[in-house]
Amino acid sequence: MPDWRDCRVSPGATIRAAMQQIEDSELRIAVVTAADDKLRGAVTDGDIRRGILDGLSLEQPVADVMNEDPVVVRRGSGQDRITRVMVENRVHQVPVVDTEGKVVRLETIGDRVEQDRRTTPVVIMAGGLGTRLRPITNDRPKPLVEVEGVPILETLLERLAAQGFRRVYLSVNYEAEMIQEHFEDGSSWGLQIEYLREEKRLGTAGPLSLLPKRPTEPVLVLNGDLLTTLDFGRLMDFHGEQGAVATMGVRRHQTEIPYGVVEIENRRIKGLEEKPSEEYFVNAGIYVLEPEALGKIPGDTFFEMPELFQLLVEEEGQDVAAYPIQKYWRDIAHQEDLQRAEAEFRQVFNQ
Repeated sequence: MPDWRDCRVSPGATIRAAMQQIEDSELRIAVVTAADDKLRGAVTDGDIRRGILDGLSLEQPVADVMNEDPVVVRRGSGQDRITRVMVENRVHQVPVVDTEGKVVRLETIGDRVEQDRRTTPVVIMAGGLGTRLRPITNDRPKPLVEVEGVPILETLLERLAAQGFRRVYLSVNYEAEMIQEHFEDGSSWGLQIEYLREEKRLGTAGPLSLLPKRPTEPVLVLNGDLLTTLDFGRLMDFHGEQGAVATMGVRRHQTEIPYGVVEIENRRIKGLEEKPSEEYFVNAGIYVLEPEALGKIPGDTFFEMPELFQLLVEEEGQDVAAYPIQKYWRDIAHQEDLQRAEAEFRQVFNQ
């Protein structure tokens, strides 16, 4: 049983400190306690992600994102009751407190989570032409382009396998045989790989209509040209907490205007701003979809993932969530992306 002190932070800690504590302890929660061990609140990875989306700085106090009334169980509760409380409240950890509200231990449901990961279907879009990486992709598909001697898709599959995922579908089109010959059935990576053959290009969402049967559980969907250290299990947890029909991984992107911007009103200058920058959240090519969302994808039709999300939001009025990615992430779309990935790879992936 994990020691709850490994994930403890003080009420005066910053959001950044709580986030680091969650990462270091691998317990997915930071327990906020006073010096006497009395529980003041709890912070999950999801709480921090929501705070980031709301514009909070990581240097703000943890009190700004913590749940002041977290789910707890009393000391002396039986294991069946503890498990039931976690399942009913969709939490993977729960503090156990005494009659004075002091934390005595932390109960987890880690084994159940690992089992869920083993059965979670993962679909990776690996059928793109990679035209922006030519001439490298003239004789190979983009997922097999190498970074530090390892194909991009192989690095992605290794990350999934290391995190406990097992069932993978690869959607293939351009140079499909090369991908199938390289990965075969996935057993060399501890995976069970099946292939979705696109007879024509179907975009970033259309290939999901080729699944042999519609899943009854959420599906993790990834673009096959990504390098990332994201904990996909935490993304799945966040999605479950939101109760959303779909979740999109997003990445903060800053654009700087290289000129002084002039504000004009009625032909008169009202103000000047020198080289301002704008910040956006951009689509990271990482998604979690409920079976209901999969049912909105037309068969045998080119259909992009942004179209699906727009459909769910604008026409269906469904709840869709955004998950801000703080970990390393790089989309290998252009030659410059490949060069940056080469420079970063050893430091990021060989630690």
